[in-house]
Amino acid sequence: MQEQMAAIELDEVLPQPPAQVWHALSDPALIARWLMENDFSPVVGHRFQMRGIPVPAVGFSGLVASEVLAIEPGKLLQISWRDAHSGNALFSTVTWTLTPEGSGTRLHLRHHGFNPEDPTQVAAHRIMGGGWRSQVLPRLISTLAQLDEANIHSS
Repeated sequence: MQEQMAAIELDEVLPQPPAQVWHALSDPALIARWLMENDFSPVVGHRFQMRGIPVPAVGFSGLVASEVLAIEPGKLLQISWRDAHSGNALFSTVTWTLTPEGSGTRLHLRHHGFNPEDPTQVAAHRIMGGGWRSQVLPRLISTLAQLDEANIHSS
């Protein structure tokens, strides 16, 4: 049996309540602002694609093929994550878990399924780990702040 590489994990406390964070995780237009353009629908079994920037060095075509694997509105979203075209063997899973914390939300992300014996997947793990931390999470935080600002101005 092949050993699996450690999962990419992020844990962040956000000032917004779970319902607002869930909205950003489950609305396709909002997902496009912090992750990628997509045709997501929050329904188990829904297959969708996300369109990003190709990274030839790790065999990423720029098109992610995904399926909603599990969903608990306001609490959990789990999707499959694989390249739609490149033929690389990475078939991973991304899980977001939301837990109320004070007046905010603890967001936990776990991206797993990387093979440590595949050099392309090792590189993808390194690049995605950095991307989740330095690009995606800050864009999600910014999107949530913009929603807060819009709610303040519409009240």
